[in-house]
Amino acid sequence: MDPWDDSEPGVLVLPSGRRVRGRGLRQTLPAGPEPVFGVYLLGRAPCPVPWETRWVRWPDFRLPTAPGDLRHALLEVWDRAATERVEVACAGGTGRTGTALACLAVLDGLPAARAVAYVRSHYRRHAVETRGQARFVSRFGTA
Repeated sequence: MDPWDDSEPGVLVLPSGRRVRGRGLRQTLPAGPEPVFGVYLLGRAPCPVPWETRWVRWPDFRLPTAPGDLRHALLEVWDRAATERVEVACAGGTGRTGTALACLAVLDGLPAARAVAYVRSHYRRHAVETRGQARFVSRFGTA
């Protein structure tokens, strides 16, 4: 399966060229191809979807309850994004999703100090909503 076309809404192109779609689950599913794999960042289990998923417990405006689970899920997203359509999503698609995308940028080789700005520039201007989320990204590179 081909990765996302970077002209599709919400698709972040990482520095390596890997593509990951970020989105908010409160919005309708975008038209076009479905993902093969999705990571959902929510305080409670997501609704079922017809593709493979992983749930990371992450309350709104906070940090993941098990950071190791997030790291493991994002490593899988990063690996699969080389050849598959993958997405990362939370309820609104900005705070938790933006934080996870910034962590993916770190996994992709971007210095942690530049990852939030990269995601805000290439995904959503207000991505990574809290200071705690920004600190999480800065420490993600050293974990």
